[in-house]
Amino acid sequence: ELFQQIKVRPVENYPQLLRQSLAAVRPQSAKGAPTIAVLTPGSYNSAYFEHAFLADQMGVQLVEGQDLRVVDGHVTMRTTEGYKQIDVLYRRVDDAFLDPLTFRPDSALGVPGIMDVYRAGNITIANAPGTGIADDKAIYSYMPEIVEFYTGRKAILGNIPTWRCSEPDSLKYV
Repeated sequence: ELFQQIKVRPVENYPQLLRQSLAAVRPQSAKGAPTIAVLTPGSYNSAYFEHAFLADQMGVQLVEGQDLRVVDGHVTMRTTEGYKQIDVLYRRVDDAFLDPLTFRPDSALGVPGIMDVYRAGNITIANAPGTGIADDKAIYSYMPEIVEFYTGRKAILGNIPTWRCSEPDSLKYV
């Protein structure tokens, strides 16, 4: 009864909706149904169970950087039948570790050369490099305005009360 009153939305179809969204953003170079994979930092990551569960529920491969390589301008994953091209990668690795040729040279979590493939348009990286700024605490208070600006609609979920100390009234309150 309480759930009906507050209009809690179901989440059981989230993996299917995410897969549809990922397939919809496949690169133009993709032929046929896109190959999608979830890139995880590995089993020692605190969110590994989530990565594995989500990949399983979407029916896609869960991969680590060591499973991938760049071949002829495309990202490929190791399979029992050889290497297979990936069209869409749902990235769960921090920007700094994604490509040791572009970012941190000491990274063992990413894929050397993946940023070149991305820039060439031969792979879609969901959670694209640079989007982590939206998760920044300084940006958080602006998210309702950002959502409305880009979608033309108010956010479904509201923010917790947040004050911008750069604004005199908020600073006075804090």
